[in-house]
Amino acid sequence: MQTPPVLTTDFLYLRFIGDRSIHEKDFGRIQIDRVLEMQKWAENIKTVEDERIKLAIVAANNHYAGFGPGTAKMFRNMLGLPEAKCEVREKEQGQEASPQHELDMMQSTLSDFLD
Repeated sequence: MQTPPVLTTDFLYLRFIGDRSIHEKDFGRIQIDRVLEMQKWAENIKTVEDERIKLAIVAANNHYAGFGPGTAKMFRNMLGLPEAKCEVREKEQGQEASPQHELDMMQSTLSDFLD
């Protein structure tokens, strides 16, 4: 899709969503080279950043290139932004390891990655 970079508001929302050709068992590493496509979007964002953009939300799912967090890291680098820091949550001492607790310990919210 060739969407022109036309500003209609003071924020930007961009989603890098794949076509589900990558199976869940293969998530965790970049598998499809999307660099050229992401560079085009980075250039589009750079051309409008001096105008009235106050906030940009960019999301990448695992189906886009194989590893959503790795895709986001690459895109931040293309925009010249600092690397996002994230922490792995450890299970607290003395807490029972129920299946739900294990799932909760692995989950993060989007706000964990905001600077």
